[in-house]
Amino acid sequence: MHKKSDESLRDYIKRFKAERANIVGCDGQIASSAFKRGLPIECELYRELTISPRQTLIEVFATAERYTLWDDDQIVAKKADQANKQASKENGKHRSQPQECALATESYTKFTIPIHQILAQVKDMPWLKKPSPLKGNLTEKDTSRYCRFHEGYGHYTNDCFARKRHLEDLVRDGHCMEFISRGAIQQIKDCDATNNEPPRKKPYGSTRS
Repeated sequence: MHKKSDESLRDYIKRFKAERANIVGCDGQIASSAFKRGLPIECELYRELTISPRQTLIEVFATAERYTLWDDDQIVAKKADQANKQASKENGKHRSQPQECALATESYTKFTIPIHQILAQVKDMPWLKKPSPLKGNLTEKDTSRYCRFHEGYGHYTNDCFARKRHLEDLVRDGHCMEFISRGAIQQIKDCDATNNEPPRKKPYGSTRS
């Protein structure tokens, strides 16, 4: 008999005892030797039985039972490590995808001036909502990337998803239309007509007072 590569020490002992029980008049020393030879040479128990040989099969089994506790713990730790690696791998897949990919399926309004300039001009307007503060440890953020919308570090203003979506909401309500080209405004009208959406709260092309 030999311990299988995917077999726990506890299961090997149980299988060995079952096989031994089927042998009438099995010699203890022969059984002890067979038990040891069935172990992988890199097994800690094999090393223990070689350095400190047991004279009886009962002593061999007693030593082996102690090693099952260590073997069981290693199996549990290995399974936990594999689960953690799998979870990290799955999370890594999500993190490895650039955030721009999330925008690939979304259509955003094209403005005639950079976003940060729009925010600078409408920052005092009552309809501009302030976003929630950026989460995370400030010491771990990239301080070379500043977002005017969040007024914090971590990403550039033009890459801010929250800002893009909020501007879309503002455009939906008829705000910031002066920063949109006439062609884009016509596309919005056509889109509303296609989707049977209600008219904007403000007329298209309205300017700020």
